[in-house]
Amino acid sequence: ESSICQVRATVMLYDDIKKCWVPAGSDSHSFSRIQIYHNPMANTFRVVGRKLQADQQVVINCPLIKGMKYNQATPSFHQWRDPKQVWGLNFGSKEDAALFANFMMHALEAVNAPAGTG
Repeated sequence: ESSICQVRATVMLYDDIKKCWVPAGSDSHSFSRIQIYHNPMANTFRVVGRKLQADQQVVINCPLIKGMKYNQATPSFHQWRDPKQVWGLNFGSKEDAALFANFMMHALEAVNAPAGTG
């Protein structure tokens, strides 16, 4: 498994009860290193994020699954839903957001491709 993309963003989770976005992990709105990992043998992808702080807390480890929709809500805030929750990434720059979106769309295309193609 190897990293195919790395950006900086704040990881957010949508709180259905409060109807608002909350930071993942510790309560601070601090940046994390977000990476998309690809396992070429299984053709699987996952989004992993670790806080840039000393403890490097893992704040997201989300497999990309067939049928997942990726929404670029604004140029610097993107979101998607997994079976349990809605994830959001608040990027440090529009360039990071565009880079991540490009790799995310490529990964979802691969995950959604019929078996035996690609």
